[in-house]
Amino acid sequence: MFNSTRNDCIGVGAAVAVLFALLIVAMPARAADPVYPTGSRVGLVPPSGMVPSKTFQGFEDRNDNAAIFISALPAAAYADIERSPSTDVLKKEGITVEKRESLQLGIGKAFLIVGKLDADKTTYRKWLLVAAADDLTVIVSVQVPEQDRTYPDQVVRAALATLSVRATVPDAERLSLLPFTVGDLSGFHVENVLPGRALVLVDAPNHPDQGAAKTEPDQNIDTRLLIAAVPGAPAEGEDRAHFARMAFDGIGGISNVRITMSEPLRIGGQPGFQTLAQAKAAQTGGDVMVVQWLRFGSTGFLQMIGVSRADIWTEVLSRMRTVRDSIEAK
Repeated sequence: MFNSTRNDCIGVGAAVAVLFALLIVAMPARAADPVYPTGSRVGLVPPSGMVPSKTFQGFEDRNDNAAIFISALPAAAYADIERSPSTDVLKKEGITVEKRESLQLGIGKAFLIVGKLDADKTTYRKWLLVAAADDLTVIVSVQVPEQDRTYPDQVVRAALATLSVRATVPDAERLSLLPFTVGDLSGFHVENVLPGRALVLVDAPNHPDQGAAKTEPDQNIDTRLLIAAVPGAPAEGEDRAHFARMAFDGIGGISNVRITMSEPLRIGGQPGFQTLAQAKAAQTGGDVMVVQWLRFGSTGFLQMIGVSRADIWTEVLSRMRTVRDSIEAK
């Protein structure tokens, strides 16, 4: 009796194992997730053999000299591009158009141009996809040497069909594109990043008298702090005061400027210069305070410009100093 029960258990176990195996086979394979180049809201599932590029937004196969370039424009640009005489425009860029066709992608409508490109004594097969997402116009350019067989038309089209747009880019990813690190954002929010160059931090209002009915977009921001890495700087200390004044005079969006302080100081262990001023916001006429810090290095300098409402200046200036003192060059 014991043996019979054991055999029955073995039989049931084997049946379950077989059923489980059949279920695995029957389940559809999970589609690969889109890959987003660092700092890009646009991504796709790249063809096998292509990896994210370290020099541009897109993917590349250096061995085969093949590449996918990804860029984004405002949503309104799609209609203008769609209407443009693409054959003539692209011909000026060395692209011979063979065909153009309309597509429907997961992110929205699109059109695809297929042709050839002659560049650097090489003929490339070329695919140019323009797609309309909710808030972006996405442009994807693919080029592969004509003799290459790794990336035929069906492989490229399969990759383009996976085009995806994410809602946002994580702040840490955006900040990684800068030539400096910011150790403490001091409560400010990342508004924009210019890869390799600059960062804009903002502070939104949190007081009840800031109504929603605003006519100027900048009225929705209490404070802005720009941090930019700029090449070149005066080598001699006596030239820095004049240099700082010229840099300050180039600040836009303010009027009726009255400088209240202009002096050298050390920032992060390096020579620097501080300029403080009272001013008016050019768009609203409101009272603002402005600070410019320049931090000089061996091959360039950091320019930090803070503009804030005058009535909250004391608290904001302290936080901006915290950000300033946390910046390190990579």
